[in-house]
Amino acid sequence: MSSLRNKSVIVTGATRGIGKGIARVFASKGAKVLIVGRDAQAGAATVAEIEKAGGTAKFFAGDVTTRAGAASIAAAAVAAFGGIDVLCANAGIFPAAKLDTMTDAQWDEVFTVNVKGMFLTVQACLPELKKSGAGRIVITSSITGPITGFPGWSHYGATKSAQLGFMRTAAIELAKFGITVNAVLPGNIATEGLAALGPDYAASAAAIIPLKRLGSVEDIGHAAAFFASPEAGYITGQALAIDGGQVLPESPQALEA
Repeated sequence: MSSLRNKSVIVTGATRGIGKGIARVFASKGAKVLIVGRDAQAGAATVAEIEKAGGTAKFFAGDVTTRAGAASIAAAAVAAFGGIDVLCANAGIFPAAKLDTMTDAQWDEVFTVNVKGMFLTVQACLPELKKSGAGRIVITSSITGPITGFPGWSHYGATKSAQLGFMRTAAIELAKFGITVNAVLPGNIATEGLAALGPDYAASAAAIIPLKRLGSVEDIGHAAAFFASPEAGYITGQALAIDGGQVLPESPQALEA
């Protein structure tokens, strides 16, 4: 029997991409998953997919960027499943903008969703996570920012690094409640967003990965599920890169040795 069976789990940004993969993995392990997103049609489809596979899920149309929105997400999980055991703070955006032409609005938009949204959602869920006795917070960061960089994403990379700074102090503050706070750092993962960058980008990305493939959304989901498990109860404040070894080679020639 899975150690996550009957756990109440919130996954924000869960109607597509990595968030959807995280939700599917938790549901496959018997958790009850609140799918949070802004697209009701995509949310309903995700719930139907999980239920068809034998899992339990509900959709909630929530906005992580406002205090009222975050509070409503937490309340929806309590109403649906009786509490909150795990929060996967996954909601995020990554619109491209070059540094020399980036506007204040473009900068603020990415920080509002990726950093403020994470903060508000964590804060809103804390009362129930404390009641859980072994609450888990798993943040979706990225290798972009904390480890690597990519032109057009200076604002995105900055938010992903900010998430790790938040994680480390939150882990200290919340340890006394038995709550752990960790982060997954996806590399190049086969998602709708990556597909939108074009086949040439996907092919070039896979070529520089030692494992010679893009990651799957389930790869991230399994890492998040481990952090949420009792077996990871002595791990907190840690960031795990799930990237097929992408950040390891010093140069492309290292892959030819």
